Amino acid sequence: MPKVIPQFLHRRPNLPLAEAWEAIEDDDLNRDELVEVPLLGRVSAGLPIEACLDAGSIHVPSRMVRRNTYALKVRGDSMIDCNIFDGDVIIIERQESAENGETAVVMINDQEVTLKKLYIEKSGVRLQPANESMAPIYLKNSDIQVLGLVMGVVRQTGLAA
Repeated sequence: MPKVIPQFLHRRPNLPLAEAWEAIEDDDLNRDELVEVPLLGRVSAGLPIEACLDAGSIHVPSRMVRRNTYALKVRGDSMIDCNIFDGDVIIIERQESAENGETAVVMINDQEVTLKKLYIEKSGVRLQPANESMAPIYLKNSDIQVLGLVMGVVRQTGLAA
């Protein structure tokens, strides 16, 4: 039976997200250093979706894991210019704040979650897609809660026999 081969992309610090990804090559990947991370559900890269937790896990290289790491499966195309695609699994570091322009998982009004670039503006917050065909979402600061920042991507890259 064919097997799907995961590709691991690790975020290099201090670079814009679109340029920050570094593939972890098979030669560099010692299978013994894979660690289990909770896969908590889905996040929308598009219109926000209702937050619903799933219980699962995924194995990722230990260098992609920090203190409070979890994973979410991406649904949608709003982050394609940051090299995050529908079906990818993103590795998230749990944080309650984000710097201007960082790619974050955000909860809106305690019920919906989305993945966007976060910008703090005078009138509130702009959640900016990384896809020119999609419009930003404007909200008040009190309407959002940052859940974490994107630190890595796991992509299923085709089949091996």
